[in-house]
Amino acid sequence: MKSSEIRESFITFFESKAHKRVKSAPVLPIGDKSLLFTNAGMNQFKSIFLNTEQPKDLRVVNSQKCIRVSGKHNDLEEVGRDGFHHTFFEMLGNWSFGDYYKKEAIQWSWELFTEVWKLDKHKLWVTVFEEDDEAFEIWKEYTDIDPSRIIRSGAKDNFWEMAETGPCGPCSEIHYYVGDDPSSQDATMVNHSSEYWELWNLVFIQYNRLKDGSMEELPKKHVDTGAGLERLCSVLQQKNSNYQTDLFAEIISEIESISHTSYNDHEVSYNVLCDHIRMLTFSIADGVIPSNDGRGYVVRRVLRRASKFAMNLGVKEPILNQLVKAVVSVMSSHYPEIKEKQQYIEETILNEEESFLRTLEKGVLQFEKIISESKKTIIDGVDAFKLYDTYGFPLDLTQLMAEERQMTVDTDGFDVAMKKQRELAKSGQKFISDSIDFDWQLSFDKEHSIFEGYLNDQIESEIVNYALENDHLILVLSHTPFYAESGGQIGDTGIIENSDFSAQVLDTQRNGEFILHYCQINSGAIAENLVVNTIIDSVRRKKIKNNHTATHLLHQAVKDTLGNHVNQAGSLVDPDYLRFDITHPNKISKNEIKQIEEIVNQKINDSINIETNIQSLDEAKKEGATALFGEKYGEMVRVVTIGSFSKELCGGTHVSNTSEIEKFKIKHEKAISSGVRRIHAISSSEVDLFMKDLEDSKKNQILVEQERQTQKELEKQLVESADIPQILSQEIFINGIPTIISKVHLGNAGDLRVIDKRIRNNFSKGLIILFTKIDDKISLSVSLSTELINDSFNAGLLVKLIASLLGGGGGGKNDFAMAGGISINNSEVEIIQTIKDSIDKIMEKK
Repeated sequence: MKSSEIRESFITFFESKAHKRVKSAPVLPIGDKSLLFTNAGMNQFKSIFLNTEQPKDLRVVNSQKCIRVSGKHNDLEEVGRDGFHHTFFEMLGNWSFGDYYKKEAIQWSWELFTEVWKLDKHKLWVTVFEEDDEAFEIWKEYTDIDPSRIIRSGAKDNFWEMAETGPCGPCSEIHYYVGDDPSSQDATMVNHSSEYWELWNLVFIQYNRLKDGSMEELPKKHVDTGAGLERLCSVLQQKNSNYQTDLFAEIISEIESISHTSYNDHEVSYNVLCDHIRMLTFSIADGVIPSNDGRGYVVRRVLRRASKFAMNLGVKEPILNQLVKAVVSVMSSHYPEIKEKQQYIEETILNEEESFLRTLEKGVLQFEKIISESKKTIIDGVDAFKLYDTYGFPLDLTQLMAEERQMTVDTDGFDVAMKKQRELAKSGQKFISDSIDFDWQLSFDKEHSIFEGYLNDQIESEIVNYALENDHLILVLSHTPFYAESGGQIGDTGIIENSDFSAQVLDTQRNGEFILHYCQINSGAIAENLVVNTIIDSVRRKKIKNNHTATHLLHQAVKDTLGNHVNQAGSLVDPDYLRFDITHPNKISKNEIKQIEEIVNQKINDSINIETNIQSLDEAKKEGATALFGEKYGEMVRVVTIGSFSKELCGGTHVSNTSEIEKFKIKHEKAISSGVRRIHAISSSEVDLFMKDLEDSKKNQILVEQERQTQKELEKQLVESADIPQILSQEIFINGIPTIISKVHLGNAGDLRVIDKRIRNNFSKGLIILFTKIDDKISLSVSLSTELINDSFNAGLLVKLIASLLGGGGGGKNDFAMAGGISINNSEVEIIQTIKDSIDKIMEKK
């Protein structure tokens, strides 16, 4: 099926169920200041859910164009990295406003998936809110899904809330297994594995969340469902990525034609362009113009982000406007507004892209200047703001370019600079700030920032200068054992103190030639005595050293396992873990991970001494030393050598012998961009903690399973031990109706049905009412013979009446129904009497 056929099939299916087809709302929300863009199908019906507007139609269906680029639904940074994140997407949905509820919503979703679209029932899974017994039973009773494929889940995945207060309710999600081995499907992996795709979410809005956190029943209950068209197309067209469906095929073809490149060689950039041009086309069509604030700024930064990715294809001229026609070709049959405004959209995008390209070259030069002058791995917020303010670089574009250099951006500093500019603008002042200088209290007339931390954890030193900045004391010392963050290794922490004061070192950073100690004063104040004791957190440093040396071992092990094409693309050495980015086109297999771990652990067990020496850069390179990614080197460099296994240029701290690391473990690996993988690993005691957690988890699973099996066996024994002859002997007549009322001992309320069937084999005519106490509640079942049903008796109505009188609730079919939640405060005598009274009431009505 083509995407247009899938969309139309969904809508016409619900039209056959008396739904009114409604148009998509614009992506520019109308009358809703709480949203930048329409981000869900329910947005246009929000006032109905809030009971401030009456619906014109009780049942509606549509395909809603949505944009998610802000707030908790912000997918912008993930777009392109995989095949499923989008800023623009279509949400297929059907709604009931106080009309039908769970039963119909569930039945129809199953009918559409399995009878109309013929999805494999053996690959479909369903989740329901763990407390929603009603939905669970409906799935079990009114569809032919295998009950074992119905999973109860917690509120995180299966309870929907519009906001902290207001309409909310349980939801039921339909998932589809897309893995290669259907026989390996596992219920525990639903919502936890990329092999199980959520296709449809059925939300049952039945409560109102109050300010105190409690919930009250809504006077009318609603149904709100959402199914992403892009993902449905992937499944129905049997694709592994949304971008491989016909929704994007024409755009991809157009990009290939313009750029003379191929999708397979530039998947991330193509995905970004495909997604962003759709977002731009629809937002501009709906009246959102690129600007410097609000929605306009979001559109502008998406356009500039797309333009930057186009450059990755070698395209230096405007390209985005040329892609609009492909979007129009695919989408205008359902969204005619983009055809009507095609020329305007193209012109708007062209003008914006030309304007950006004019300033981009100067901005790129400024960006290069910033990173060449910085020895840190983070771009200052003020510099990022200058790129924004002067050269039109959105913050996320600067972050994107920084990420390509394995750097980050000080977003907090950017926000401060932005706030300052706005405040100055309001007061009519001009914003002038090229850099932020600390207000140093002393003059720099002494030598400073001599690092002695390779050999010493603590030394006596002298405060050369200090400053106060945002409640932090910043110290510059003559000599220091504190390592300043660089080369991926995080900065040291510890204590700096003398007789007059004590300060906790929270971080150590390098700014040019200065090693800056960011401190929180514990007591006292800096006086004339500037001589101090400097003590690093040696336990933390030891863990950092373990992870840094382990990083070097990992680097070489990765090359040995995957090939010499692998290069380092970034790293982070933290006391608790290490993160290592490499250039590699494929996912690292489990066997490859195992092999890498074995190599590293073997080198640890070999107890290799680590040697460090200072030599010329040329000499080090001749000896085969590996340079670290993104680092700048002078004429003389520090070389860290691990036997004959590894030789790298590195200024970081390391263990003396590999045996000190003790052990090494890769936790996971993932793609972070096209051709770049990120490895997360741990060493030493962290491995023990990790393995213990795994073992505890396995043991817990075993215990849970054992307990489940024990409970199941107990329940089975209770069912088998039921004395059916004794129960049959309790037959009485109420208003001439043969009736059995009996208490039974069970472990599962569902077994009432089993006992009922066994009794019914020897009691073909009449009424059977059973009840059982489980934990602190009583459950009850009612079954009727065919004769009673033909005489207009109804088990569902009878069980509801009985339950309501006993403080519970229930329902069911004509022949069999159940009730639960009945308080144990009701005695056996009271229950039996209530049952008899209820039968009398039913007879009186007849």
